[in-house]
Amino acid sequence: MATNLQFIKSASGYGVTTLSVTDCFSSNYDVYFLQVANADFASNAYVWTRFLDSGGSLINASEYEYATLDMYANTTFAELKGTGQTSIPNIALSQSGTADFGGISMYIYNPYDSSSYTFVIAQSSTFSTNGRGSKLIGVHKSAEQLSGIQLNRSAGDAFDMKINMYGVK
Repeated sequence: MATNLQFIKSASGYGVTTLSVTDCFSSNYDVYFLQVANADFASNAYVWTRFLDSGGSLINASEYEYATLDMYANTTFAELKGTGQTSIPNIALSQSGTADFGGISMYIYNPYDSSSYTFVIAQSSTFSTNGRGSKLIGVHKSAEQLSGIQLNRSAGDAFDMKINMYGVK
């Protein structure tokens, strides 16, 4: 796979409960790279994602599937999976609040192709006393053209975050 990243745009939110990167997908790329390196969470909760359709509306129908491997340093690994979901959950987890978030890296495949499902591969890390990493695969099982992506927190509490979106050439 090519690894030349071309910056498209970023989105930042402070004290928000959701953060979207809008109008970031186009016919210029088949593969995108999403990176979250700066985040500040007030409590323990996981990050989940949904896509925006071609008109910019949030897709919250039961069109998502995922599988996650949570790799804990202090206990056994956990496998999480789901079909017919209204989001792709478990993208990342903050175990002890603000100080332990390591980052999120996500590849997004075919989001602008209206004849293909959109797939994601993601990984994240935390730096708490116990440590945790995760690997995730997910799919939006509706062949439609997408315009953006939204990240949320399961606890519904406010967070600070910056998302960078790149096209992969």
